Amino acid sequence: MEYSPPPLFKQGPSALARLIFFVVLAIALLISDARFNTLEIARGMLGAGLYPLQRAALVPRDIFMGAADLAVTSANLRSENQKLADKNLQLSVKAGDAAQLAIENAHLRALLNLQSRATTDETPAEIQYDTRDPFTQKVVIGKGSQQNIQDGAPVVTEDGVIGQVTRVFPMQSEVTLLTDKDQAVPVQIARTGLRSVIYGTPKGDTLDLRFVPISADVQAGDELVTSGLDGIYPPGLRVAKVLRVDKQADTAFARVVCVPIAAVRGARQLLVLHYNVNVPPNPIEVEAAAAAKEAKENKGKKKPAAKAAAPASASGASAAVPGSAPAAAEKPAEKPAEKPAAKATAPKAASGAAARPSKKAHMPKPASSGAAR
Repeated sequence: MEYSPPPLFKQGPSALARLIFFVVLAIALLISDARFNTLEIARGMLGAGLYPLQRAALVPRDIFMGAADLAVTSANLRSENQKLADKNLQLSVKAGDAAQLAIENAHLRALLNLQSRATTDETPAEIQYDTRDPFTQKVVIGKGSQQNIQDGAPVVTEDGVIGQVTRVFPMQSEVTLLTDKDQAVPVQIARTGLRSVIYGTPKGDTLDLRFVPISADVQAGDELVTSGLDGIYPPGLRVAKVLRVDKQADTAFARVVCVPIAAVRGARQLLVLHYNVNVPPNPIEVEAAAAAKEAKENKGKKKPAAKAAAPASASGASAAVPGSAPAAAEKPAEKPAEKPAAKATAPKAASGAAARPSKKAHMPKPASSGAAR
């Protein structure tokens, strides 16, 4: 029985023939492509046609890899951003410290320049803290009586006066600032030489130049310096600058508003000046001291003379004792008359020594009894 397909469904050559044909064709194509690149164009055209299908097949992989890269990149960016922020903060702090050191260096150099130009002794100090009273303008510095800080000493910076020492402790001192309402400084206008007194104000931001007549030559911008008349502030220290001048017809004095030249609240390092008050001597006290000194010298000169007169009077009295006993026995009535003579001849210093022997000499009973024996 034959099982071959009917003629209508005949498939051409046999399977073995086709296998051999395609094997030979593949080998020929491989050899020709390897030797002569005959399939390069066909390969390019086939790759171009299949590229969209390849990209469509790789879309899920690309999405997954992109998500992973995005997560990793975000974490890296956050970490790097935090590091850069910390480094920026450190650099900012260093820059601020450098700027502060530069300002402090310039300030200290100016203080050293002021110290070299100062004609009085001074002590450098540093402000430690402000006082707790909100109604006063006071600070505390880290120098006291152990460093020879004087009560009332002026306190200055390189720009001018900022205050005065009002209380002194062993290791600290309290400084009342120039803008305090109870602080007063004798000043003069540098341009005209007009002298007056400048006071602080309750607000603590301006200064008030008082007792200035309306007719006085005072202009905005005039510089005020210390006059030195009080004997505490050295003359010529810069204090304030005139801000405005208000003159009213119904008052005898003008209202002169000033601002301090030095940074009263911005200073940290400062100088405390030492002062010597030269008070003229009191004539009455000088005369009393001279009289006391002269009396002391005269007293020192009189004492040796009195000591020399005392032995002489004592020897004279002792010499008069033996001879006076018979006289007293013969003339007892002359006893009262001898006392004034003895007082007149003997000095005051030897009167006691001369009187004691004379009493023994004028006793009549011991003398007569001795004679009878």
